[in-house]
Amino acid sequence: MITKQLSIFVENKTGKLAQVTGMIADLGVNIHALSIADTTDFGILRVIVDNAEAVADELRQNRLTVSIGDVICIDLEDKPGGLTGALRVLYTCGIPVEYVYAFSSRSSSDLARVVLRVDDTKKADAMLKENGFE
Repeated sequence: MITKQLSIFVENKTGKLAQVTGMIADLGVNIHALSIADTTDFGILRVIVDNAEAVADELRQNRLTVSIGDVICIDLEDKPGGLTGALRVLYTCGIPVEYVYAFSSRSSSDLARVVLRVDDTKKADAMLKENGFE
């Protein structure tokens, strides 16, 4: 499933991550997935939320740099090799993967949730669905 992801430029300083997630919480919006890649001075916080456009607007009003992009979210069996099948579909179709982040929760199901950033989201989404990945 193609979904919107926010990429937020965040200074690598104590409290900045809490400040940004607090702004999202103050809007009454739940963060469904989160990843952060950091360097010495800054990080890119990637989040999947409901109503990405409204959240992005609010963050921009608070002088944060935000971009919105498409990613693919799929559910996989939470077992050894579960991710490999989906990645092989993309590889076979010639679709490069830019990055991936995932999580699983034994309390809710035996599924892992995976977020994939690829060059061609529409083609990747179609190929994954065609091969049984939802």
